[in-house]
Amino acid sequence: MTVDIRVIRAGQMYRYYLRETVVGDGRRPARTPLRVAQEQAGVPAGRWMGRGLAALGLASGEEVTEAQLRNLFGERGRHPDADRIEAERLAAGDSAKKAFKAGALGRRVTVTGVDFVFRPQPTIYLLWAFGDEETRLVIEAAHERAIERVLEWIEDEVAVIRYGKDGIYRVRPPGGLVAARFRHYEARSGRPLLHDHLLLSVKGQRLDGKWGSIHTTALHENTVAASALYNELVAAEVCEELGLATEPRIVTPGRRPVMEIAGVPHELIRWTSRRSDQIAACLAELEHEYVTAVDDDGEPRFLPVVSERARAKLNTIAARKTRPPKRKTQPLAQLRAWWKVSAILTSKVAADVINSLLEHARAAAAAIRARVAAVVDIALAAVDVTATVFVMNEGGHFHRRHLLAEARRHLALVLRGRRRDPGLDDQVVAAAISTHCLDITEPKTVRGLEAGYRLYTARWSLSDLPARRRPPTPAPGPDRQPPADPGEPASLRPSGQGAGEWEIPRIPLQYERAVLAGAVVREKLHTTTTTTATAVRGRAYDVVAHQQAAMPEQLLAPEPADPEHDDQEPKTGREEAIDLTALRALRKSRTDVEALDLTADRLRRLQEVATKMADDSRVRSDRAQADADAVHPTRPVRPDGQQAHHPQEPGPHRGREAGH
Repeated sequence: MTVDIRVIRAGQMYRYYLRETVVGDGRRPARTPLRVAQEQAGVPAGRWMGRGLAALGLASGEEVTEAQLRNLFGERGRHPDADRIEAERLAAGDSAKKAFKAGALGRRVTVTGVDFVFRPQPTIYLLWAFGDEETRLVIEAAHERAIERVLEWIEDEVAVIRYGKDGIYRVRPPGGLVAARFRHYEARSGRPLLHDHLLLSVKGQRLDGKWGSIHTTALHENTVAASALYNELVAAEVCEELGLATEPRIVTPGRRPVMEIAGVPHELIRWTSRRSDQIAACLAELEHEYVTAVDDDGEPRFLPVVSERARAKLNTIAARKTRPPKRKTQPLAQLRAWWKVSAILTSKVAADVINSLLEHARAAAAAIRARVAAVVDIALAAVDVTATVFVMNEGGHFHRRHLLAEARRHLALVLRGRRRDPGLDDQVVAAAISTHCLDITEPKTVRGLEAGYRLYTARWSLSDLPARRRPPTPAPGPDRQPPADPGEPASLRPSGQGAGEWEIPRIPLQYERAVLAGAVVREKLHTTTTTTATAVRGRAYDVVAHQQAAMPEQLLAPEPADPEHDDQEPKTGREEAIDLTALRALRKSRTDVEALDLTADRLRRLQEVATKMADDSRVRSDRAQADADAVHPTRPVRPDGQQAHHPQEPGPHRGREAGH
């Protein structure tokens, strides 16, 4: 994700922000005024943002002072100008208690805000670091506007104020929120990293004029959707203004591709990822300790393979262990000169490429836009989004925010840096919920009745997908390496290899299954639903091309048989080919296959799974139709041949369809 979130608490944590974060992550000298420290660090002053500033008498873009920060975030949520308000009330003859209350924004709180960190993708801030002044200003403007749009979305769709007993009442802050934004230029490693800290106050005003506290859990829950929206917005504006395009790149095998600016060499991205290399090296050591750890009785303490959840926790530990101390900040002009020299000397990228990086990116964008037709089909997007979310969430249960985040990622993949129509992500989510999702909400509280907290699962079953492999019970000993396959016993460690030099077995990542799920579900819909199959065939749909257009010919449907040679034996393997006739048209259309990451093994599994699902679906459909005709001869039938869905008649699985 390119948006992180952290809670700000009054006290020591607030002092950390006032001492370091507001001055470019440097070390603010003691008793140095804030603006002087920012000038010495070479970073701009903080600026106010948000629609809630009007209720406080402030304006967007005004400079953030130290006293205002102290009142709003350090004094448990007071008015930014509480000192002035209190002095005026005292001068007017009010008591000290009444004057202090006049500068308060409702009740005092411990959690005074949250810190959102916005940073663009590496290829974008590389263009910002190595480009000319015009390029730098364009990227910074796109970065700022994307932050503004995300803040507006949080104000309108995410933020809620809780009030009443146990916070049972919830209301959107009609006046908006208040935030202070601070710009940083570099990472702890000294490499370029354009990013902004958005200190968002938890204080919001209700319709009755009283001040309440924003529910921070809702902010945490929607961080992924906010990150997807920010990525989409900043990439689209940068590409449109500079004539660029995005392309998917695989960073970690098995995980979803990330959208980067095309034409920027991978070596430059590696040059910026010094911290990533350090974390990866430490993570490998931690993973080895994890799979070989035993307790006092010699029993394994953990699983002998690394699950996705365990890997995420170990990655956090590795990042903390390898975290370097903060460097002394430098002015931006000096940093940009140093970055370019360092990249030329150490990145293994030619100097002329670094000096003309924007021209290389524009040439790559011209090639991509000449052969990629960005076609967004809401119906097919709903299939991919639902399948991915269904597989990647434990138990197949998810909320609307999961669909929204995946829909935004999906649109970024399809549009390749082009702007989209407002509300297109919501249209994809609405289509996914109405067509492919089943509401299984069992509300026990008022919160469960809210639209954002309704619980969904997929209408169709993916039980025939390859299941995640179960790890074995025995753990490898100190002289045995972990098994190559979790179903095999541990083998002897190869001679000459020390601990940690063999490959640690890992449970397959869920995104690998999600890619297969999308393809299988589309094929299932092609086979079982006449209406969907008719609508799908012949469409130049980009995401279908990304995932399937590079399939070898032996996986496509066989050509029509020649009447003169119909007595010949069929070729081996052709009788189980997948009926993907639409792919022939897709291969001739202007589509791009760079995002495809299907190996031969995955293609073989996809063929087997899709063929089996197609056969099983035909058998189940025929059996269900026969039973329905015998038991319910007058039951309505839809035009596509499927029985109408009756949500008011849940089965034995509490609303979920059989097979889930």
